[in-house]
Amino acid sequence: QFFKNHTESSHGAIRIEKNVFDTFDAPVLYAKSVNGLTFRGNTIRQNHDFPAFHWNKQRFLLERVIEADIEKRHLPHLYRLLPYPSIAIPIYNKVCMEPMLRADFLADRALIGKLFPSECDEAWVKQPIELPIASAGVPSQHEVTFRMEHVSIHYGQRTILKDLDWEVKNGEKWALSGPNGSGKSTLLSLLYADNPQSYANTFYLFDRKRGSGESIWDIKKRIGYVSPEMHLYYQANVPAWQIVGSGYFDSVGLYRPCNAEQEAGALAWMRLLGIESLKDRLFMTLSSGEQRLLLLARSFVKDPDLLILDEPLHGLDVHNKKLATRVIETFCARPGKTLVYVTHYLQELPPCIDKRFELVKQE
Repeated sequence: QFFKNHTESSHGAIRIEKNVFDTFDAPVLYAKSVNGLTFRGNTIRQNHDFPAFHWNKQRFLLERVIEADIEKRHLPHLYRLLPYPSIAIPIYNKVCMEPMLRADFLADRALIGKLFPSECDEAWVKQPIELPIASAGVPSQHEVTFRMEHVSIHYGQRTILKDLDWEVKNGEKWALSGPNGSGKSTLLSLLYADNPQSYANTFYLFDRKRGSGESIWDIKKRIGYVSPEMHLYYQANVPAWQIVGSGYFDSVGLYRPCNAEQEAGALAWMRLLGIESLKDRLFMTLSSGEQRLLLLARSFVKDPDLLILDEPLHGLDVHNKKLATRVIETFCARPGKTLVYVTHYLQELPPCIDKRFELVKQE
């Protein structure tokens, strides 16, 4: 929000924005639109129909419930409902095509099918996903993946989390929600052993109380993790396959060599996500979407018991969002796999999620 406000206050003649709304919650997204949103009949309704969830009625959850003059399947992001832009410049195979009016672009099904094949290929969606897991071991037999009891986190005078209780059992699939600034990233840092304040709280992970002798590496080896913060600070400019291979060791960059089996596993996950051709490209030369796919592959590569995905589809195009969601769904359908998923967009949640934990921003 800070960078968005800074851009808006610069009064520049040209504004360039990329994925600018991807991590905004719905109220902020609504506030950042230009004079609100314009729909046929000016109808904005609230969403109460998501399975197994009772969503906060004060949220402007627009996707799937508005009466818009554009077909829903053309709207993978909420920000596409905004009155701008009015001109589209399609790019295919690194070649810019002729500019066209937004309405003409959305009506051109042949062009959309060319740019985003999965949008028009129903057979692709039905094809089974085969995970590159050579020898899946016995599913973990732990009962409780994690339990937090009266957890409170403070930074100076500011309270981030207050008296929080949450238990997630083995194999459960949860959505973690809450407005920007409510403490979602802080909570996830507790799970991933990246927050020293976990030792000042009562916190159990894989049936074991934190601070009872385990190392952070004992914890991390059982967790696959992706977040915007990890993406932001992952500055290791090494070949792409090494980014995926670093997941075996939970390191930022590859500081110990992968054996032949690990290297083959890293390449297999890249192949599944359609990025094997990038294996020798340096990480910092890739697009943000390609980088995000590599970090997703990195989270899967060690076959973790707990998958923590914080805005995992950020920066991905329509096809790769669908592919990544199908991979997540297939991975988590196996016994002993627990999922915690964070997103502000309901349409991005994998179908397997049937539980929700919502954080409230502390004043």
